[in-house]
Amino acid sequence: MTDILKHITEKLRDVTEANFEGANIVVYTDNEKLFREGEPKIREAVDELKKRIELRADQKILPEQEKTREEIIRIVPEDAEITNIIFDFHRSIVVIEAKKPGIVIGKQGSVLEEIKKTTLWTPQVRRSPAIKSKITENIREVLYDNNNYRRKFLNEIGKKIYKEWNPEKVEEWVRLTFLGSARQVGRSCLLLQTPNSKILLDCGIDVASHGNDKYPIMDIPEFDIRTLDAVIISHGHLDHVGLLPYLYKMGYKGPTYMTYPTMDLAALMSLDFIGVAYKQATTPLFSSKDIKEMVKHTVCLNYNEVTDIAPDVRITMYNSGHALGSAMVHFNIGNGSHNFLYTADYKYTKTRLLDPAVTSFPRVESVLTEATYGSKVDILPPRIESEEKMIELVKKTIDRGGKVLIPELGLGRAQETMLILEDAINAGKLDKIPIYIDGMIWDINAIHTAYPDFLSANVRSSIFQDQNPFVSEIFSRVGSPQERRNVVEGGPCVVLATSGMLVGGASVEYLKEFAGNEINSIIFVCYQGAGSLGRQVQEGLKETKMMVNGREESVIINLEIHTISGLSAHAGRNEIMSFFNNMRPKPKRIMINHGEVSKCLDLASALYKVNHVETNVPRVLDTLRLK
Repeated sequence: MTDILKHITEKLRDVTEANFEGANIVVYTDNEKLFREGEPKIREAVDELKKRIELRADQKILPEQEKTREEIIRIVPEDAEITNIIFDFHRSIVVIEAKKPGIVIGKQGSVLEEIKKTTLWTPQVRRSPAIKSKITENIREVLYDNNNYRRKFLNEIGKKIYKEWNPEKVEEWVRLTFLGSARQVGRSCLLLQTPNSKILLDCGIDVASHGNDKYPIMDIPEFDIRTLDAVIISHGHLDHVGLLPYLYKMGYKGPTYMTYPTMDLAALMSLDFIGVAYKQATTPLFSSKDIKEMVKHTVCLNYNEVTDIAPDVRITMYNSGHALGSAMVHFNIGNGSHNFLYTADYKYTKTRLLDPAVTSFPRVESVLTEATYGSKVDILPPRIESEEKMIELVKKTIDRGGKVLIPELGLGRAQETMLILEDAINAGKLDKIPIYIDGMIWDINAIHTAYPDFLSANVRSSIFQDQNPFVSEIFSRVGSPQERRNVVEGGPCVVLATSGMLVGGASVEYLKEFAGNEINSIIFVCYQGAGSLGRQVQEGLKETKMMVNGREESVIINLEIHTISGLSAHAGRNEIMSFFNNMRPKPKRIMINHGEVSKCLDLASALYKVNHVETNVPRVLDTLRLK
């Protein structure tokens, strides 16, 4: 480790400091000429060491922030619509937030290069969300307010990554322990172990369960928070990230790796989780302080970006097509001695919102796949057919003077439904009816507008052409109890509300009001967990106890109940089989989790027959040796 930094400082004269930023290396210089003209030398060092190296100006030679701000405004064309300029003094970085970041970058990076050479600050560009959200602004501020801590933290990560490791001196093995999500949907959490490293894959809860079954099982000898090297989060749904802030509450101080959108979404979902707990008169597992700790320790990655996270583990995240920023995680372990793919949740067909999951990888020996819709009866109908069915059901309910409730997962499913309804109204398939958005969906929409590069080509193009579907006048936000009352007392409408399984959130409030009237409808478009109120209603529940005005009362369920399975953000059975048929290279072993027992076993049998490879369906607390 020390040899790498020493070698760089000797190769580049006038270097005042060399540090790690995670797996990357940053060198600082107080020589303005070297800073402006030193890129060829940096490229030489990169070619030689095969590491990412960045040259920045030492703090001693940086001009004042106000002067730099004026220079940036002078250099960047007004069309870029800069909304904020933030200085990370301890890392010599200036963050420029703009509505049109491409203009800030310029052709082939020309504008950024001019900013860098003129001001000596290293510019980074972020897209401003088209929808203002105080929550998302606060999430970003956490990083900027702790930039000195971040610099030290990232340097410590690098020291651990580059500590001496000799694969010839140790027995090579890889083990995977299932702390949750085995033969069930929910509480995804796995422990990946090598002789040198311990890495947690996801850290979720089961929102539909109660008691100990709600959380991953961590009180086992193998799991010690003090020896955990890293956490990796595949995406922002609570069944994959809901317990992460609790890890930091319990003393974890290490890095968590995820994509940029997932960081914002994870923080937002965690804040909502606290809010729901208070509304249900229960004590939350963690506080906003713990969420801030989570954000402070997050290391964000782009798709296809290769990075070391431990001396013997390197990861790459790939688009999984499931939700904004959702990722399949490819592990290169022991310098290539074993390659493991954790698919997490994925969708292997193009949707309105996202491109389908990636199927091409460098090398893969073993795969862990989801089985949410893994049984032979889970053949999802074509999406166009499902969309037409939704439009037909909405039209039918509105025509008879009723209201439609669509319980939504705030992340992914809600945005897909919005795109379907907007297109139907624009095409004249639906009259221009009131569509209300309640719960945290609006803030999640704001995050979608900040990361169009993670969305499908059509949506991305619409956002770039100032035809952003998420800010369409078709949609109205419900932001207060009085506004919710107005919706309930008003005329025919469609309501998109969280939570998607009717386990708390705004959707439960609307169900209380809509349930008794047979002219109303509820349309389920996402998975309903076993034991959830959503599953019970879906299966024909006619009466339930609910809190009304502070008292528990019986609620009669008379409204029409519909389920549209073809709009799921999970891969159906046919998609899973196609995924493995098209996957390159072919794995030698397939493990199945994140599905009810029968679905996991059914899928394992089918994959074995078709692919002629070993398949496993582990139970909770099972440990499988991958190598």
